[in-house]
Amino acid sequence: MTEQHKNFPEFYVTAAHACPYLPGRLERKLFTHLNADKPAGLIDNLLRGGFRRSQNIAYVPYCEGCQACVSVRVRIDDFVPGRTMRRIMERNRDLKARRIAPVPTSEQYGLFRSYIDGRHSDGGMADMTVLDYAMMIEDSVIDTFLTEYRRKPADEPHIAFADSAESWPLKGVALCDRLSDGISMVYSFYDAADEADSLGTHMILDHIAYAKSLGLPYLYLGYWIEGSRKMNYKMRFQPQEHLGPTGWVKVDAPDDARKFSR
Repeated sequence: MTEQHKNFPEFYVTAAHACPYLPGRLERKLFTHLNADKPAGLIDNLLRGGFRRSQNIAYVPYCEGCQACVSVRVRIDDFVPGRTMRRIMERNRDLKARRIAPVPTSEQYGLFRSYIDGRHSDGGMADMTVLDYAMMIEDSVIDTFLTEYRRKPADEPHIAFADSAESWPLKGVALCDRLSDGISMVYSFYDAADEADSLGTHMILDHIAYAKSLGLPYLYLGYWIEGSRKMNYKMRFQPQEHLGPTGWVKVDAPDDARKFSR
């Protein structure tokens, strides 16, 4: 076997099963295994070209007769948070972010379990054990990191975050990959009891700011699915580009997303 053939990815197709986002449709995925033998540039190209990573598998939708799943990325340099987003950032000014290595903890899993049970109890992650969670976090052959979000306790107004970070309540976690031209948000979860604080939106805004600080032009948000209410939030982060047959193209925001961004 030549070195070129060894490094070239082999692709497989999953069996069809019910789509978790659009009722009455079937879903299949095209996927390949990621490992340390694959050149870093090849993996980076896959993830910048519409593939998503789940542990050491890269996949894209491969559904017959359906193209509802569209890869989206936010244009960092052109992004300006609107009034609603600025209010969310101000509301969470006591929420501190800490970038750390992808190391799973029991505290993270407790928050993850609460989030899944409260928001996605009928989804594909409902049966994930603590071992499954650990695999999701640490099984990666590329540059992966976690961001933990902790809220300052009301009774510790003068305690610096650096001095007592681990004692502050954990409110959210984001698992991300660093790509050559941006950050890819792989999965995030948060304290669903704080729904009024819009923690999910805050975490995306924080990663937009982080990508900007690194001089990276894009934040990859995965797939937007037309017709799925669960995915509508991704359209709020404008301007953004969608991946089409001819490559990435800038798209106009729908009216409801434009209102949110003002």
